[in-house]
Amino acid sequence: MKALALALSAALALALAACASDNKSSTSSSGGTSGSTTSDISQATKDATLTAKVKSALAADVGLSTLSIDVDSAGNTVTLKGTVDSADKKQRAEEVARKVDGVATVRNQLAVKSGS
Repeated sequence: MKALALALSAALALALAACASDNKSSTSSSGGTSGSTTSDISQATKDATLTAKVKSALAADVGLSTLSIDVDSAGNTVTLKGTVDSADKKQRAEEVARKVDGVATVRNQLAVKSGS
């Protein structure tokens, strides 16, 4: 399972990098302003890579069900959304995300399922 999650994350990062490269060359050839677009694409690629790294780390944690955890990144801030079974799992997800290289801040917006 860990290998699959890691492989999917790597494939996602490579695909996004390829898309960024394609968009960069098409913007330049169309006479657009590629300076800010290139930097926007670069940041989007970095965000996607960080998101993939956090999702992989969460998937590698046996006690967490990652299907119900959505991960978004902006800069070095990661936001966790979705639902988990317990307050312990909510805290564990935050701890796992916080340990990922490149994460400075975790916004834990996970909800605990009622009745748990």
